[in-house]
Amino acid sequence: MTTTPDFDEIINRHGTHSVKWDMMERIYGVPATDGLAMWVADMEFRPPRCVQAAVEKMAAHGLYGYYGDEAEYLAAIRWWMQTRHGWEVPPEAIFTTHGLVNGTALCVDAYTEPGDGVILMTPVYHAFARVIRAAGREVIECPLTVENGRHVFDTADWEARVTPRTKMLILCSPHNPGGRVWSIAELRAVAAFCRKHDLVLVSDEIHHDLVFPGQTHTVMPLAAPEIVDRLVMMTATTKTFNIAGSHSGNVIVLDPALRARFAARMTALGISANSFGLFMASAAYSPEGAAWVDALMAYLDGNRRLFDEGINTIPGLGSMALEATYLAWVDFVGTGMAPSEFIGRVEKGARIATNHGASFGAGGENCLRFNLAMPRAQVAEAVARMQEAFRDLQ
Repeated sequence: MTTTPDFDEIINRHGTHSVKWDMMERIYGVPATDGLAMWVADMEFRPPRCVQAAVEKMAAHGLYGYYGDEAEYLAAIRWWMQTRHGWEVPPEAIFTTHGLVNGTALCVDAYTEPGDGVILMTPVYHAFARVIRAAGREVIECPLTVENGRHVFDTADWEARVTPRTKMLILCSPHNPGGRVWSIAELRAVAAFCRKHDLVLVSDEIHHDLVFPGQTHTVMPLAAPEIVDRLVMMTATTKTFNIAGSHSGNVIVLDPALRARFAARMTALGISANSFGLFMASAAYSPEGAAWVDALMAYLDGNRRLFDEGINTIPGLGSMALEATYLAWVDFVGTGMAPSEFIGRVEKGARIATNHGASFGAGGENCLRFNLAMPRAQVAEAVARMQEAFRDLQ
């Protein structure tokens, strides 16, 4: 039986080995006693009951051996992609990795060599640059521009930055941070650029279920089917259903030649799936899970409106209107403050931990990322604290 999720429930996560809450004071100096954790991209909500039931069934069985017979798991992924995104995925194209940071690292390893360049449209999810540099590859930053309060591509600038050693482009779709849902025309522009310069296109679509009313996300293989010979898709249940600790994700490779290269690296590195993640994903990708996501997005829609209305009343601050994700991108450039000053006001004055914009690459230096996936009362509290911390500007 499906029950209405209680997204207003405040759950105490202190002392549960939560990175978001138990590392907040050590990393940011934001007190554990009354600080608000709005940095790590996981949610303050319980996952749908079907996911919890799957874990309870495992615990009741009491044996935790190797996972076998993936037919049910693969069918759940295929059902979800067909039902929610109109995309028919062949089962042989699906690889399961330990989350999508691991998936990104495997793509870099499989399709590039040390010294090769990988394009990122910055500001963008900070883990991309971290794994690229750690693998001895070059990060090529192609900064986004801001038009009418939203991020857009600067395609002319891309041409000036590509080099003979550029081999890959990683696209974040929908975009993190900033929450853009790229149009089909924009996706086709990325595809055309990759074809022109013979680049492997890795499309990270981990947020593609977290799209707000009035917006439509298109998966890359449907937006640009001619690009599948160089396309790697990355999807996951983890962000959608708040099960990031399961460390599972899917790398979907449609082209047989690209698939063989990826499979070879998976084998060479001994990558195999965590059974907990597979059971949880199978349960999540279901009609009950779909109903939960619909309720979640309706709730988050209220949170983003409350946050934007409050933050945008503070002179010099601008919260970018979200089209997808639960990660608000706030620009402080209008305050005239150096990052050290506005960060100090947020962390010391408002007692809020956020992600620093500079970590997302070029274009993020004057911004902070706020996680809004929390009970509405906590969002309201965050807004009130921000207004107080910047009261002298009003």
